[in-house]
Amino acid sequence: MASGKVIADMTDRHRAVEFRKFLNLINRSVPEDLDVHLIIDNVSTHKTPEIHRWLLRHPRFHLHFTRPTARG
Repeated sequence: MASGKVIADMTDRHRAVEFRKFLNLINRSVPEDLDVHLIIDNVSTHKTPEIHRWLLRHPRFHLHFTRPTARG
């Protein structure tokens, strides 16, 4: 359901631990009866075992990865 609400968090670093904290923030902010779909880039931070375990414990979260961009 589109509400116009933006959930944002800025960090100095972009590691799996910061991404997990952001996922937790989203999880607390979005009503439990809604699925959460995230469109994210393909950086390895989003694919660590820690994140994979978190996602297994939170099945309402669905990650959709962007394709890598062509570099010329």
